[in-house]
Amino acid sequence: MSLPASQRGFTLIELIAILVILGVLASIAVPKYYDITREAQNRAALQAVMEGKARLSMQYARLYLENASPPGITSLIAAVGATTSVGDYTLNFSPVGATSDIKISASGKTGVGGTNSGVWLLPK
Repeated sequence: MSLPASQRGFTLIELIAILVILGVLASIAVPKYYDITREAQNRAALQAVMEGKARLSMQYARLYLENASPPGITSLIAAVGATTSVGDYTLNFSPVGATSDIKISASGKTGVGGTNSGVWLLPK
């Protein structure tokens, strides 16, 4: 004998079990989502650093051809701009001590996360 259509459904125990399982899955998935998001933002910032390296290389070649001598770090940073914008990221160029290296730092603009940095070596 089957139950009438109006009395079919889930028991309270079944509903509680489903909610507990969903809660456990959510507690595992949400932190992983934030980690993946942060990693993606840092990779995007790394792409901005790579763009900064390309800009430095282009300005180095341009200044070298115009002056017939290799440009110095200060003139190279001035040509690129000590702080410049690349999409959603702001690039900062600064000399690394007394060496011929330039540090490039990328940080997200307002509302955009992610940071990264790299070093551009002056050709010898």
